[in-house]
Amino acid sequence: MESAVDIESLTAWMDGQGLGSGPITDVMSLAGGTQNILLRFVRDERPYIFRRPPLHPRPNSNETMRREARLLRAIAHTDVPHPGLIADCGDETVLGYAFYLMEPVDGFNPVGQLPAPHADAPAMRHAMGLALVDGIATLGRQDHEALGLADFGKPDNFLGRQVDRWRSQLAGYDEFAGWTGPDALPDVAHVGAWLETHRPASFTPGIMHGDYHLANVMFRHDGPELAAIIDWELATIGDPLLDMGWLLATWPDGSGTSTVTVTPWEGFPAASELIERYAAGSQRDLSAIDWYHVLACYKLGILLEGTHARACAGKAPRDTGDRLHSRAIHLFDRALALTR
Repeated sequence: MESAVDIESLTAWMDGQGLGSGPITDVMSLAGGTQNILLRFVRDERPYIFRRPPLHPRPNSNETMRREARLLRAIAHTDVPHPGLIADCGDETVLGYAFYLMEPVDGFNPVGQLPAPHADAPAMRHAMGLALVDGIATLGRQDHEALGLADFGKPDNFLGRQVDRWRSQLAGYDEFAGWTGPDALPDVAHVGAWLETHRPASFTPGIMHGDYHLANVMFRHDGPELAAIIDWELATIGDPLLDMGWLLATWPDGSGTSTVTVTPWEGFPAASELIERYAAGSQRDLSAIDWYHVLACYKLGILLEGTHARACAGKAPRDTGDRLHSRAIHLFDRALALTR
């Protein structure tokens, strides 16, 4: 993956930042987000994590890098678990894109097979689930204005914009020839209408992660606590309760259909316990938490259906598209059950 970065130019930039001396060595690719590139390397005996946009960037990829670095800098001295930012470069002329360097996280991602001792103790896994909730409760308590993030998002009418935004996204899939259409999903129109009718009248703006679930955190090797929340590319200022809704929408419900899979699962808290834990660590009003859960199901279901639409048109693997279509159906079924 050294081809993903011009080592000579990066070395020269690090020299200018006073970040070590000598050659960059031990470059290796890390499994990170599905889009952005994550590399680990060593310079002057210090390890670094390098993050850059994908090889085929989207129009907003460089701005996303700059926003991630800004967010990590803003929360550096808070109690939110996160990777430590070392330095960042928003100037695209240095390497051809914006990028940043961060400290390695001493932890593991729980998706897939858990390691020992987590795999051996249901009580440890229960505590992991509670720690996961504590992470977003802590994030939602931060004063974004005091942290210099007053202009980091557009909280005005944030909730009011949601249904139209995702309804339009779904309608846009008509461009993909062969797509089975919105009628192949359970009563999308009813869920959208219910969300509009039951939308909370107000909320307190705060920092949102934007994609909070088990795949986007790392846990400590020696205990159930979070080591870091990762993949901040969708972070914004909005309603932090949507992070809680997103966690609930991605939380396995015993149906065998899940966004994330962790083995063994026995011991993890029930969804009701997650809500109780959030309430204990937040002053936010959770009386409409089902609304946020339904919105998260609606949004995530539409996002997953996008891959199915592309697969119908031959622009994505068909088996992946079919699998995500099944997941989208499950999410809308869950949403419908909550609306009743």
